[in-house]
Amino acid sequence: MQDYFLKLNRLVNTLLENTNEVILCHFSGELSDFVRFNHGKIRQVGSVEQRVIELELIQGKRSSHGHLDLTGELETDEQRLKALLFKLREHIAYLPEDPHLNYSTEIHNTGAVMPNDLHDAKDIVADILRDVEDTDFVGHYAGGAIFSGFFNTLGQVNWQNTYSFNLDWSLYHTKDKAVKNAYAGFQWNSVTFLDKMRESKQQLDILKRDPMTIKPGQYKVFLAPAALHEIISLLCWGGFSNRDLQTKQSPLLRMQEDKSCQLHPSVTIRENMEHGVAPSFQEQGFLRPQYLNLIEQGKLKNTLISPRTAKEYNLTTNGANGHESPVSIDMQPGEFSQKEILKELGTGVYINNLWYLNYSDRTACRITGMTRFASFWVEDGEIVAPLNVMRFDESLYNLLGSNLIALTREREFIMDTDTYEKRSVVSARLPGALIDRFNFTL
Repeated sequence: MQDYFLKLNRLVNTLLENTNEVILCHFSGELSDFVRFNHGKIRQVGSVEQRVIELELIQGKRSSHGHLDLTGELETDEQRLKALLFKLREHIAYLPEDPHLNYSTEIHNTGAVMPNDLHDAKDIVADILRDVEDTDFVGHYAGGAIFSGFFNTLGQVNWQNTYSFNLDWSLYHTKDKAVKNAYAGFQWNSVTFLDKMRESKQQLDILKRDPMTIKPGQYKVFLAPAALHEIISLLCWGGFSNRDLQTKQSPLLRMQEDKSCQLHPSVTIRENMEHGVAPSFQEQGFLRPQYLNLIEQGKLKNTLISPRTAKEYNLTTNGANGHESPVSIDMQPGEFSQKEILKELGTGVYINNLWYLNYSDRTACRITGMTRFASFWVEDGEIVAPLNVMRFDESLYNLLGSNLIALTREREFIMDTDTYEKRSVVSARLPGALIDRFNFTL
């Protein structure tokens, strides 16, 4: 795949018509295996090999965009690239100048090739089937190589390929009752998967008990990493965007304008490109820093600045994407052992998953949502019964601020399961969180 990418680079450089033109090219590709499961059996398998190139033609302060699904045959793709550039040149003459057009004119070449430590997909599937044959196991496996590249006609070339897998599954009981879990990473470990499956089966047994309904009110809760991931994912929707802060739309606006408004000192959230899946460069050729602290010891430290925002507000970009959302979130662990979760929770609610999250008051960073799948009522350090679905409404400044008791030492690597058009490269590494006075509204 990389050899083909370099051939495309040489080819596009021969297609320039004059010195006033600059062409930016963003390349993405994959070699992926997919498996769907239902009732503990394989229901669908497939493999995908694809290559996509996005072109941005720039003439002065004007730019025109287009993309192609590539065949992998250079002669065929050359003709199609020529046809695309012909259309872009036709369009660009009618486009207005863009005052916020911003692309990298300094040459920073990079290359990162991760070793392939994945097991063969057949061996992974055999591991899965061996331990789910007596369950209603419903899930989806996606794994293989993901390729990312950038080059421009100024001479910059960037490349990265990673090998990863993502297994997302549920053990279904009845009606709306199921236990959801996931396992993602760069190297399949049978023991780790078996431990996760054992935990899911234990929770499934509890799920078969008669469910409880608790009254609305404030309870001590434990948010498993998957549940915390839903909250952090919503926070990434504008929370770290410099543009949203500039335009007063950020849910973290209070943290910027009132320095006394902070999260718990144990909360440090950063963009960690070194241990994620996403490439360390973006579509305009700017590089992302290896680490960028967004919240440091409870205080807002940095924001994500896209090239366009940098141009508009006279700032320096830090390689953020156009949405100015993190692609490789890393929340630092705490000192609370996961083995002590139930003991430390005492009496309260154990929450595995949340869903349907949204802001109930965006400027106050107030979030509403619902529990999902296996949530449990705990008494005296023991799980008593599954809980019926509850709705919550809470401010982040309570959840990860004044009401945060502790974060777990152990963290979970979570990959976005999105496979629309291509496998997502967005990931997160998160602990669990023990929280006091969590507000359920109904």
